[in-house]
Amino acid sequence: MALQDGDYCLAPRASRGGCEVDLQWADGLVEGAGRKRCALEDFEDEVQEMDEVDGGGKRSKPPSPQPHTPDIREAHAPSRRRRTVVAGGGEHSGGGGDLIGEIGRDLSINCLLRLSRSEYGSVASLNHDFRSLVRGGEIYRLRRQNNIAEHWVYFSCNVLEWDAYDPYRKRWISVPKMPPDECFMCSDKESLAVGTELLVFGMAHIVFRYSVLTNSWTRGEVMNSPRCLFGSASVGEKAYVAGGTDSFGRILSSAELYNSETHTWTPLPSMNKARKNCSGFFMDGKFYVIGGVTNNNMILTCGEVYDTQSKTWSVIENMSGGLNGVSGAPPLVAVVKNQLYAADYSEKDVKKYDKQNNRWITLGKLPERSVSMNGWGLAFRACGERLIVIGGPRTPVGGMIELTSWIPDDKPPVWNLMDRRPSGNFVYNCAVMGC
Repeated sequence: MALQDGDYCLAPRASRGGCEVDLQWADGLVEGAGRKRCALEDFEDEVQEMDEVDGGGKRSKPPSPQPHTPDIREAHAPSRRRRTVVAGGGEHSGGGGDLIGEIGRDLSINCLLRLSRSEYGSVASLNHDFRSLVRGGEIYRLRRQNNIAEHWVYFSCNVLEWDAYDPYRKRWISVPKMPPDECFMCSDKESLAVGTELLVFGMAHIVFRYSVLTNSWTRGEVMNSPRCLFGSASVGEKAYVAGGTDSFGRILSSAELYNSETHTWTPLPSMNKARKNCSGFFMDGKFYVIGGVTNNNMILTCGEVYDTQSKTWSVIENMSGGLNGVSGAPPLVAVVKNQLYAADYSEKDVKKYDKQNNRWITLGKLPERSVSMNGWGLAFRACGERLIVIGGPRTPVGGMIELTSWIPDDKPPVWNLMDRRPSGNFVYNCAVMGC
């Protein structure tokens, strides 16, 4: 699950208690994904080449389509049954319930869990059973149960357009353009990633949902109390939102829970204080909301924590002091290994929260080339075991977006450039999806 400096190998391929044979078989499975009718022992004859990006950030090929999503047309086509020679000289039909007759369903799935999710499009093309595992979302639910996840970064630097980046394979992923809608052209938008979905919220009671299962956008479910400028955080298939402002400009204290499996919103108890321009995060099994302003633009330095077990809110005084101002962006915060970090955009510092003493400790500086407008236009996120900063320098002749990362170790940050490409350098929205 972790990204290591200079090495973007996929951690889920490491053995988690299973035998070596299942991982060897898993690698052979993907190598043969381009030949649906070939025998298993012939899978190695064809290897699907992956798009690569050179060190300068220029693509040698166009961005990859969402690689883990099967062709929608094929998914609805009549199932083709493939006959494969199995041990003992018998034959196995590819449409059977065992997935791979030699090792059975359970071990087949155990192997698939350890593949990169970028390979799932190839896997889904093998037969109907594999396709059902991927398109139905079962493979992602099983990954979640086994604590296996890869974190991809989704961000928007242009209206209605989103990019995705796979840090494990160091490549850009093409995301379909959002459906056109006036409320997304000229108003504030919010976004969050939960389960296998990316949700984008507009002020006019409109939500668009992008699914990695279908590689497409659809209308999403509206909150019970639609809002913008709220704090949010996701854990597994659930997302928590709190605060914000409604379409009439009223500042809210209400909170809601979203379940991406059922596509439903459930009201939660309200916070003690109404706030907008706040930030949310999940830490130590609890949902936190910090910063923001309340009525009359009064800055709130207190935070609140929601206990998911007792379903109660508690106030933490002076939790976000000095992290933002009235005209600035919400606090730029991220959690790695249950430790809270913040980007102080006024001083370009990176800080860590001291839980015991309720104070912030300065660790070092943000990347030199990261710029913002009072915090707006810069993304600061957790991506697995890394902190990432997305932004770039502004020049008269065009922009450049840069992704830099650092694995926190309580030492001064040493930022490593992950990738860069010509693009708008103002990040409107950003979310990290781990599945």
